[in-house]
Amino acid sequence: MSDATPLLHLPGWRHVYSGKVRDLYEPDDTTAGIALRDLHGDVVLVVASDRVSAYDHVLEPGIPGKGVVLTQLSLWWFEQLADLVPNHVVTTDVPDAVAGRAMVCRRLEMFPVECVARGYLTGSGLAEYRTDGEVTGIALPAGLVDGSRLPEPIFTPATKADLGEHDENVRFSAVVDLVGPETAETLRDLTLAVYARAEGVARERGVVLADTKLEFGTDPTTGAVTLGDEVLTPDSSRFWPADRWEPGHAQPSFDKQFVRDWLTSPASGWDRAGDAPPPALPADVVERTRDRYLEAYERLTGRALAL
Repeated sequence: MSDATPLLHLPGWRHVYSGKVRDLYEPDDTTAGIALRDLHGDVVLVVASDRVSAYDHVLEPGIPGKGVVLTQLSLWWFEQLADLVPNHVVTTDVPDAVAGRAMVCRRLEMFPVECVARGYLTGSGLAEYRTDGEVTGIALPAGLVDGSRLPEPIFTPATKADLGEHDENVRFSAVVDLVGPETAETLRDLTLAVYARAEGVARERGVVLADTKLEFGTDPTTGAVTLGDEVLTPDSSRFWPADRWEPGHAQPSFDKQFVRDWLTSPASGWDRAGDAPPPALPADVVERTRDRYLEAYERLTGRALAL
């Protein structure tokens, strides 16, 4: 991986896991770690790195400041959603080495499902629709194109994949089989409620929220279904500039679009179907991607972010 975060020495914490973008730490057995457990209970330190992934590969180099943008935007959204659903954040009092890109969070018992809400048709949903006019078994009107706004938002869950594998879109019945009918309905209702709130907030700021992926777990201290991981960031959601939304083709977006476009262009020389890893990203692609992440934060929150 392109980020050395797992090698950082963070007093009171030990590294336990690295995903594509985030690194997790838990309190260690030192005096500092014991004090953390006494103060906060069963918690983890979630550190967002600057790593960037595309097509199931972690790429080199990372995007400077990306971890700060993801963390700060998630924290802002958690505030906007606090009356709808509890979240896992305990405190942002973190070691100086990861200040701004980390948060101490309650350790949740995560549900084995990605909770996806779609208000617009694109991506894997569009691919399904073109095959049979449905998305995860939900029938949609004829004549929709890439970027079409749906009659109403839909819940299109997916099963969680191992690192390096694709999530698999599934029908609601599969979620029922995994977690039971009552919990499945709760996850669906919360996902759609979060999407509705966030879509309205984004639209007021000139941004289209096309879809988003959420993760929920059970808080062992309260038993409540709780929102975890990141929320409504350019890594977990598709944000489009509202003044450039035009159904019928791929939309410009506030995410790693420049990375994907370059990787699949002749300029990269990369064969996506082959076994070779992607080449290093050019400096201009890194810079433009960084600017997109930062613009997403500033448009949505109305705040400046110094990186």
